[in-house]
Amino acid sequence: MKVFLVDDHAILLDGIKSLLEKDTSIHVVGLASTAENALEFIKNNEVELLITDYNLPGIDGLALVRIVKKISPLTKIIILSMHDEAHLVKEILKEDIQGYVLKNDSHKELIQAISAVKENKIYLSNDINRIIINSLQFPQEERMLTDREREILKLIAKEYSNKEIAEQLFISERTVETHRKNIFRKTKTNSLVGLIKFAYGNNLI
Repeated sequence: MKVFLVDDHAILLDGIKSLLEKDTSIHVVGLASTAENALEFIKNNEVELLITDYNLPGIDGLALVRIVKKISPLTKIIILSMHDEAHLVKEILKEDIQGYVLKNDSHKELIQAISAVKENKIYLSNDINRIIINSLQFPQEERMLTDREREILKLIAKEYSNKEIAEQLFISERTVETHRKNIFRKTKTNSLVGLIKFAYGNNLI
């Protein structure tokens, strides 16, 4: 199986590549740190399985999945991500992907996911299944914005930059940017003014 890996952490990419190449039936045909580079490769080469993170610089993993489904519909996709928010998991699963595994799950789960995909099955790791079941049992917990997103929204409203928000919350600028994208997408706004109006109108801040 021809596999392509996408993640902006080089050490993680190398680790996954080494893990997968222990299986002689798997051939890692390429690595990329951005969705743009991955798309360039997939347009010109056969990729049977794409394994990608959600949190990527530039085009995020969800957008990457949607584009790959259009340009290479036979390519199967597994999301390997640290994101475990129920709303995001559900949104990604709507895109007809073949697997979702959390980065904090064991390597064994990723191997199991690939084996399932080879057999045309869908694989969700134990943690992802738990998240989905929990969201069905306690739908009130699945609010529009998470606590962290609300924190960031309040700072955006105060006109803090990504760098200032990152310093305030002790997280990386990349993480802030990902949260910012999620906030705009979930509130269906595309400008700061529109976002602030929506936030106040819906008591989000």
